[in-house]
Amino acid sequence: MLNTTLKKGIKVVLPLLLGGTLVWYSLQKIALSVLAEYFKNANYFWIGLGVFFGILSHLSRAYRWKFMIEPMGYRLRLPNSTMAVFATYLINYTIPRAGEISRATILANYEGVPFEKGFGTIVAERIADSLVMLLIIGIAFFLEFDAVYGFLFQDFNPKNQWWILGSLVTASSLIYVLFKKSTHPIILKLKTLFKGFLEGALSVLKMEKKWAFIAHTFFIWGMYVLMFYVTSLSIEATSDLPPSAVLIGFIAASFSIAATNGGIGSYPLAVYAAFTIFNVAQDPSLAFGWIMWSSQTIMIIILGGLSLILLPVYNKLHPKG
Repeated sequence: MLNTTLKKGIKVVLPLLLGGTLVWYSLQKIALSVLAEYFKNANYFWIGLGVFFGILSHLSRAYRWKFMIEPMGYRLRLPNSTMAVFATYLINYTIPRAGEISRATILANYEGVPFEKGFGTIVAERIADSLVMLLIIGIAFFLEFDAVYGFLFQDFNPKNQWWILGSLVTASSLIYVLFKKSTHPIILKLKTLFKGFLEGALSVLKMEKKWAFIAHTFFIWGMYVLMFYVTSLSIEATSDLPPSAVLIGFIAASFSIAATNGGIGSYPLAVYAAFTIFNVAQDPSLAFGWIMWSSQTIMIIILGGLSLILLPVYNKLHPKG
């Protein structure tokens, strides 16, 4: 019991400590007075437009989820889907990846979709999103191959690739044999969960509206890129960045969100690292990173918080029929 509690505590505390350290490190690179000046002089029309595009992306994600749930025989109400999405992002600021679990739990509690099936659709979403992200990276490679390759893979050692591949094959083989042969209750429970996950993930193939799902997926990521671009117009020093710089900055910022809870501390540093490739000065790079991260975070705190409050209220007034 103590070990379980300790592990949970570490999972929560370590990312927060890392985020706090990165916030401190970032603020060592730019004076608070200078950062405040950038916030004061920023064009808030572009910041507001960026927030609007961010909201559109989240609404599209909520609507896209319906296409994955319906083939399994369930009807997902859009208000619950929308509030679950915003709540997911907010919860991820506290405990990494806990938002996805909460999202599937909300679906189970208010829409009657089994947890493992709901979670399976979220996994399928992540697969679709990852494919689009790879496409964006590919476009950035095409536009600025040397810069992107150097930024993403400067520390990669090709000699390690065979060792990594061999380890993955060995681990996969052991896991397969364990799941195939074992009759242990825990393994049997995991098999049941896996089947649910698989059904949720394969729901993409059963969709009648595959093309609508694909269109929403591209729309979501188009809005992500657009919100990053229009927010860059809020600062004079970043307002004339070439498309390749915008894409590389966006890619770096996207990866930074996985490093800490919601990109706390890591987001501005990732943007700064990407923009240095294009000789953008340190102060405006960090300032833009902070403006971009702050505007989206405030939006998530407000809408995510309202979602958590209104979810039980809405479902009490409109119980599942």
